[in-house]
Order: sequence, then C-alpha cells, then structure tokens
Amino acid sequence: MQQPQFKKDKLVSVLKDFINSINSNSQVTADMSALIEATSQLPLASFNYWEHLIRSEFYFPQNAVTPPKWRLWSKPKELLTWLDLINGDGYKREKTLRTLAGAAPNSFFFLLAIRRLNDWVPQVRDAARQKLPDIAIATNPAFVVEALCVALSNWHSWGRIEHADKEILLQIICEKKVAELLIDKLITSSCGPMPSLLSQLGRTSILDGEMMEISTSAIQPSVRAKAYRSLFEGKSSWIEGRKWEWTDKAYCKGRLKPIISDRRLLVKTPSLDLIKSAAKDRSAIVRRISAEILIRDIEKLGVIARELAENFATDKSKAVSERGRFALKQLDELGCTNSSQIEK
Repeated sequence: MQQPQFKKDKLVSVLKDFINSINSNSQVTADMSALIEATSQLPLASFNYWEHLIRSEFYFPQNAVTPPKWRLWSKPKELLTWLDLINGDGYKREKTLRTLAGAAPNSFFFLLAIRRLNDWVPQVRDAARQKLPDIAIATNPAFVVEALCVALSNWHSWGRIEHADKEILLQIICEKKVAELLIDKLITSSCGPMPSLLSQLGRTSILDGEMMEISTSAIQPSVRAKAYRSLFEGKSSWIEGRKWEWTDKAYCKGRLKPIISDRRLLVKTPSLDLIKSAAKDRSAIVRRISAEILIRDIEKLGVIARELAENFATDKSKAVSERGRFALKQLDELGCTNSSQIEK
C-alpha cells in the first residue's frame, strides 16, 4: 500500500534530526517532542509499514546511533528511548521495557509496546507481560483504545503470543475507562475493522450488557449484524487462530482454517423481540439475519410468524425476500401437516 509521501518524508526528516540530537548532545534524556508529533499523525492501519520504515532509518548500520569519539573514554550512560522497543538488539528491547516508566506518549508507541508480546525473544515477551499493565494505567485511555483496536484485529495471526500474554491485554480491556471508550468506538465508528474488534472483545463480558445497544445504534451495518447474531445465538464467537488443513495431499494443496472459540453471553433477550427489532433495521444485512432466525424458530413463534414472513417476502432486498418466501412456504407446509393431523 503506497503511503502519503509527505508523511513519509516528514517522519524520515524527524528521525534524522532525532538521531543527530542523540549523537551531538550530552543530554540525559532525549527530546522526542517532534517525533511524538509526527507519529501521532500516522494512520495505525498501516502500522507495519511505519514500524519497518523507522527500523530501517534508525537501526540500519549506516544510521546506528553512536556517541561522539571524544565521549567514548567516559563511558556515558546508555540512552534508551521508546524507539528502542524495536531495536535490533533483543537485550536492549528487554531493557527498554523494564526501564521506561510512565505513560506512552501516544497510541503509536503504546502499540509498539503491545507488539512486544509477539516478540521473537522470550525474555522480551516476559518483560512486556510484566510492564504493559502499568504502562496502560499511566497512559491516556484514548491512546490505549486506539492501539488496542489495531492489535486485537490482528493478534490471531501473531504466532508467538501466548495465552498469558492475551490475558494481559484482556485485563487492560476490562479497565472501566478503556471499556467505555471501546464500546463507544464500536458504536460511533463509520469505518475500520469494528466487526473483528467486536468479535475479539467478546472474549470478555464487557459487551454483554451493551450488546442490544450496539445492535441498534452502531453506525456500521456489519457491527449491528454481528451484535444481533450474538444475541440470537446467546454467545460471542471469535477467531482464536488458524491451522493448516490439507485439501489434497497428493497435489500438496491446502488452506489455513480458522479456529473458532466462543463464550456464552451473560444476558438473554427474547427471540421474538430481537426478530422484530432486526426486521426494522435499515440494512439488508441485518434484516437477512432476522429472516434466517425466523426460519430457524418458525415453529416456536406462533401466529406472528406469518406476519413477519409476509413482510420479509416483500422486502426490496432479494436476499431477504427469498428467505421470506421460503418462510411462507414452510408455514403453508406446517399448516397442511397440522390439518392432516386434526382430520385423523
């Protein structure tokens, strides 16, 4: 994906100034204000690109940060910054995590810290596991939420993250202010991987009491549809990971099959109320789910089932109207069956 050139140029320029300031000054702490401002403007959806760019500019041998020769004899104290979370030296990544204190300066750097839970060095993952809760508590909750939205949408593809690491993130998610902001983001976001986020947040119970509001108020139709389906099924489901499945070993063909996990919701809403609510939704995606549930529960709904089926049969969406006509056909067959039984 081609990134806006001006953002790339600005970031590279700021990084070079930062490198020069470390090389030339005898400062105890590095001035990262310009770098924080530049990274705050980067879209986190392209985080992999920006992280790779920073690493290539900051840590390649020709750009390596080294102190001036006249300072070598004095063995100055090693200067570690938030950028050292992606240092090529695993010892420095671990030391950075254990040394840095206080809040992450923005969502970009907090996401750098989260990504260390998938680090290829076990000691770095252990340091991240220990330090992330404290960093999260000190950090602006809005920064935490923005970083979590990106991490949770992708962590099922992280090959080195362990169960204990996931528990740390779930612990952060359940913090009251973080949970409130996550729920608000699910409802108000008009773009982004919100359905995936909704699925991953289903690992916890923070959404259970808010699921009905999400299903009726979320801006994205796919989020409303996912929330309705969770309520209809009485459970939340998410992708835990993926495993390889052979489809034809003779020709070495296969695919990555998703591993699905689920959890029962702590709330229960009457099926009929949900069907009626979803049937009025402005999106055909949601109305289709309502029609599918009507077909599933048609024998339990009684006389209201025909009224709902007739409404679905005249829906402007072909996918919905087909299901409505199928429901009417089912009702007719049930009526004939019931009449035959009465005659006997």
